[in-house]
Amino acid sequence: MVEFPPVYRPKPYNKPTAHLKSHLQVLLDDGAEIATFVYAPGTSSGEKPCEDLASTAAYLASVANGTNAAPIVFLHGNGEEHGIFGTIIDEVCSRGYIAIGIDSRDQGLSTRGTAAFTYEQMAEDAYAVLRQLGVSSAHIVGFSDGAILGLLLARDYPDVVVSLVSIGANLEPDTLGDMTWLYESIEGNKCWAAQGWEGAVLEDGYPVPSPAEAARIAEHLELMVDNPHIDPASLEHIAVPVVVMAGEYDEIYPEETRRIAEAIPTARLLFIPGCPHNVPKVSPGAVIRRLFANFAYL
Repeated sequence: MVEFPPVYRPKPYNKPTAHLKSHLQVLLDDGAEIATFVYAPGTSSGEKPCEDLASTAAYLASVANGTNAAPIVFLHGNGEEHGIFGTIIDEVCSRGYIAIGIDSRDQGLSTRGTAAFTYEQMAEDAYAVLRQLGVSSAHIVGFSDGAILGLLLARDYPDVVVSLVSIGANLEPDTLGDMTWLYESIEGNKCWAAQGWEGAVLEDGYPVPSPAEAARIAEHLELMVDNPHIDPASLEHIAVPVVVMAGEYDEIYPEETRRIAEAIPTARLLFIPGCPHNVPKVSPGAVIRRLFANFAYL
């Protein structure tokens, strides 16, 4: 009998409680639907989130000339969803900013589509979402895979990025430290995808991924094993204010984090003391402080 694959149990985290103005499924050319969440200052007064793209774009246009005109866009890590930034989203909304959470392709509530599953494609997805929303400039906050997307957005789509906070990014896959667990998880999920069955549970009743879910998990993890491949020299033209952050005990080698900061002329480097990779969950206050301090360089 095939063994169960490694089962990931995410630790609880604070999801956003800010006013959810809109929840959209933004359709891309390849058929993918990118789940997009617009959080606004103020209270909801009980109304349901808007699900209409045109109405949401009109709302964003109506506030585009305000004091806090550019929204803050949040990009999550591999296999996660935008809600990992819950505490941070709540804080930026309390300060009068609009927050936009984007679930990356095939993650959270977003669908797969037919395009390649690459970092470059997901950065393009985020850009396409912002263009459909009529957002001409945005602050980007990215964590882990989302931090890689943030770097690619600032490099390849400079017209839309006005500042960047990159948390736990890497430029090459061999900078992640010991990846044994990754290879084991990929192999286990591939075996389960081929030979497993629906409805399996662990001894304590916790669900095992379905074969289809296991295949998806394997593809997501393979992305981290094989990618990214970003030439540091390609980042030298990024001209917006950038904060490059990582936890003191991040799995990504500190030399890699320094390499990213050194490649970007406008970057400031910060390691969060005592913190592991999951900086937004473990130390949201540090992210909030650096995000707003970064605005002083605009």
